[in-house]
Formats: sequence, C-alpha cells, structure tokens
Amino acid sequence: MNFDGEDLSRTALAHRLAPDETHLFRDCDLTEADLSRAALAGARFESCVLEQADLRGADLDGAVFAGGGGMRIRFNDADLVDVRFTDVDLSSAQFGGALLTDVSFTGCRMIGASLTASRGTGFTVSRSNLTLANLGGCSLRGETIEGVRFDDADLSGCDFTEATFSDCRLRGAKLLGAVFAKADLRGADLGEPDDGKLRAYTGATINRAQAAAILAARGITVI
Repeated sequence: MNFDGEDLSRTALAHRLAPDETHLFRDCDLTEADLSRAALAGARFESCVLEQADLRGADLDGAVFAGGGGMRIRFNDADLVDVRFTDVDLSSAQFGGALLTDVSFTGCRMIGASLTASRGTGFTVSRSNLTLANLGGCSLRGETIEGVRFDDADLSGCDFTEATFSDCRLRGAKLLGAVFAKADLRGADLGEPDDGKLRAYTGATINRAQAAAILAARGITVI
C-alpha cells in the first residue's frame, strides 16, 4: 500500500496495514501517528514528518527511513532488524527494549536519543550527531566509527573494543565502565580527559599530540 503526500497525523494506522504487503510512505505527515505494533516489515519512509510518532512494538524488519523524521519518535520494543536510517532527524528518539540487529544510522541527527536497554547484536553509526545521547551499555565492538559527535553523551558501560574512531568527538562524554581495549582513538577529539576517562581508555591507541595534551593538562611539558 502506498501513501503519497497524505496527512496521517494523529491517525491510528495499524489496522489499515496488511502484514503481507510492503508499504511506502512518501512525503507524509505522520505527526503523533499511532503505528504501534503495526506490520511494517520492508516499509519505506521517504521524507516523512514523524514528530512524536508511536512505533512501539512495530515490526520494522528491513525497513528504510530516508530523510524526514522529527522529535521524540518512539521505537520502544520494536523489531529493527536490518533497518537503514539515512539523513533522518531522530532527536530524542526512544529505542529502549527495541531489537537492534544490523541497523545502520548514517547522516542522522540523534541529539538526546536513547538507545540504552536496547537488545540484539547492535548497530553501526556514521556521520551523525549523538550529542547528549544515551548509549549506556551498547556495543560498537570492532566498528569503524566515522564523523560522529558524542559530545556530552552517556557512553557508560559501552563496549568499544577494537573500534576505530575517525573524525569523531568525545568531549564531555560519560565513560563510566566503558571499554576501549585495543580501540584506535587517534582520529578522535578527546577533549580534556579526567582521570576517570583515562582509565576507560586503558589499552587504546592515541597519537603523540593527544598524549602531549593530556600531560600538559597535568602540568607536564613534553619536549
């Protein structure tokens, strides 16, 4: 079923979506739409307004989100296997309890998004803004993370073992219990790490300029 340019705001849609069909939403207004527990496997959302849309418990396996988005979209407890988010505004989106397996976030605005308490094998992220996001307990083990801002994000308990950071920022990030063993942080702006953050970076690789900045902040001059 195709929805093209329709105003579907504040509409309950789950009963209109047959589970054996693939659905296309293009340029639709889905503000506060109720898609909870909807059958949306393989669906495409192209340039749709999703402000405060309710997708809790929805089956979104294989879905594609391209452009559009909005504040406070709820994906709690949804199935998100092999889902692609590209250039989507996911600010303050909620993913608690969602099944995240082979999910990719590319070019997304994810300020204040919460991915903590999600399930599954995880996700990849690139060229995205996760300032103030909560990723507590998530795993990006072995991933190449490029062009991502984690400024003031909560990364407590995250697993970044063997991850490679390129053109990333970690200024002000909370790292309690995070693991960076064998991670390559040479392409990350670490800000001014305190002793707690330095403990989290145990086993990671940094460059000479980063090491000199850390020592200089502690009154040690490197010649």
